[in-house]
Amino acid sequence: MSRDFQLPGRSPVIACDAMAASSHPLATLTALDVLRAGGNAADAAVAACAVLGVVEPQSTGIGGDCFCIISQPDKPVWGYNGCGRAGAAASTEALLKQGVKEIGATSAHAVTVPGAIEAWDVILKAHGRFGLDRALGPAIRFAESGFPVASRISHAWANMLPKLAANPGAVRNFLFDGRAPLEGDVVKLPALAATMKAIAQKGARAFYEGEIAQDMAKTLAALGSFQTEADFTGHRGEIVMPISTNYRGLDILELPPNGQGLTALVLLNILENFDMAALEPLGPERFHIVLEAARMAYAVRDSHIADPAHMRVKVPDLLDKAFAKKLAGKIDLACRTALPSAPTPDSDTVYLTVVDRDRMAVSFINSLFSNFGSGICTEKTGIILNNRGGCFVVDPKHPNTFGAGKRPMHTIIPAHAMRDGRCEMTFGVMGSHYQPMGHAQVVLNMYDYGMDVQQAIDAPRIFFEGDDTVPERGVAPATLEGLRARGHKLVTASSPWGGGQAIVIDWKRGVLIAGSEPRKDGCAIGY
Repeated sequence: MSRDFQLPGRSPVIACDAMAASSHPLATLTALDVLRAGGNAADAAVAACAVLGVVEPQSTGIGGDCFCIISQPDKPVWGYNGCGRAGAAASTEALLKQGVKEIGATSAHAVTVPGAIEAWDVILKAHGRFGLDRALGPAIRFAESGFPVASRISHAWANMLPKLAANPGAVRNFLFDGRAPLEGDVVKLPALAATMKAIAQKGARAFYEGEIAQDMAKTLAALGSFQTEADFTGHRGEIVMPISTNYRGLDILELPPNGQGLTALVLLNILENFDMAALEPLGPERFHIVLEAARMAYAVRDSHIADPAHMRVKVPDLLDKAFAKKLAGKIDLACRTALPSAPTPDSDTVYLTVVDRDRMAVSFINSLFSNFGSGICTEKTGIILNNRGGCFVVDPKHPNTFGAGKRPMHTIIPAHAMRDGRCEMTFGVMGSHYQPMGHAQVVLNMYDYGMDVQQAIDAPRIFFEGDDTVPERGVAPATLEGLRARGHKLVTASSPWGGGQAIVIDWKRGVLIAGSEPRKDGCAIGY
């Protein structure tokens, strides 16, 4: 699908040696600086993510989690689950005794042990050339010397003013004279800089042991959390084998549960039963089928995905093509059906991807979950803590119930598209619960409708919240009318759906082709 150059838009970025794409120019440039200094894609990804934790602090940071997929020619694909856990003393019964039936977004119970720093360290040791000290250097410099606040980030920061104002540590570290920074304001984060310096000097364990861990545990204990210093000390992530499905000849790889990547694979399995390419790319028939298939895939997620040690249905059974065919058979092409719906999205995340000259491809995602996570910030060390535990349910009969040392169902999902054993595309789409839908929409846009990688990311998006179908404003009026005619209750999105980055590896021509999310502040750059 060729681009109309008379209309607004951006071209894909094309380069030969290396490519990086992220949601902030300073992070993308950091990745390229690392590559030019002799680092590889793993080094570049960690350094860029650390920068995003400073310059895009509402989305990510060292108080969050990290998932990663790395592929290299002629080597097995490698995955890492850098998800933290609930405290050893956590239990659904204890919450029920307190009258808690749902873990709120700003509750101390929503904070799981942050897994990002440990994950970055493992990724660098397994695949990088640089140590954590060198990888954190650019982020420390921005936190110390200051950075200009970008447009989309300023908007998100201002919207979170009430959330930040409710916590003394957040007021101290992330508000300035009681207000959020404006676009173009230069901001410094000295406490966060000092914390990252300590980690750079002493290693990753300095985050999980000693003064930093004590500050996090003390902050949470004052708010009634079950987390203790021992929970931080005991944290370890996990090397995992990616799971996959084949969609029309393309192998789509995701990380296994407790992540929701399985949801994207179930969704693609359902869609494979329809001749999607025969439909208008942005027409009502396409979106109706995708929405109905997604609601089924998310119902599967909400019923089954949890910490894998507690799941009651095996992953291969959920990925079975016959199972997907049965689900596809329930879709009415003429009418929206009464099916379970997904949770209401409310989050932010950063996704970035890097490919180097040796064609190491890194798909990398890091998140606090909601904007500024739980809103709980350590006063001394300046760490915004995640609210990933908000994905637990408070139901002792459910596999994803809140419990001792458990990992919650997790929304952040990096992905690879493989063909003939080689990475053809490294990609991801941010946006909490939207992410599996985003993965499927990008795959359909490129491989069913022939869009280039930038067009696939640019294209209008539709998701759902409860019983509402929620299109972005860019969806054509005729498509909206077609969806209404099929029984969809439409509510225009108040903000864009997610944000994506992708790099295509053209092995035949020896080039890298990247797209970057126009809904964010970032860009793709290569050389």
